[in-house]
Amino acid sequence: MTRLVELEETGPRKLDPSDLDDENGDIAVCQCGLSESFPFCDGSHRQTRDEDDGTTYIYEDGDRRVVERIVTAEGDAA
Repeated sequence: MTRLVELEETGPRKLDPSDLDDENGDIAVCQCGLSESFPFCDGSHRQTRDEDDGTTYIYEDGDRRVVERIVTAEGDAA
């Protein structure tokens, strides 16, 4: 599966000690691109559990839809 993720930031987010949660300890960095508190994980990845391989998804306003994959001349899916 693939997911279309749109980000507006133009640089990295450096984590510092104030980013750690004293109650929860370790933090998790988002890898799915759906977190409302990006770059931190907020559990949004749970909605991706039933995604199918070979399908491209867009998540907007809490809704998921399937989009057609674009294949380039070289055969790479985009």
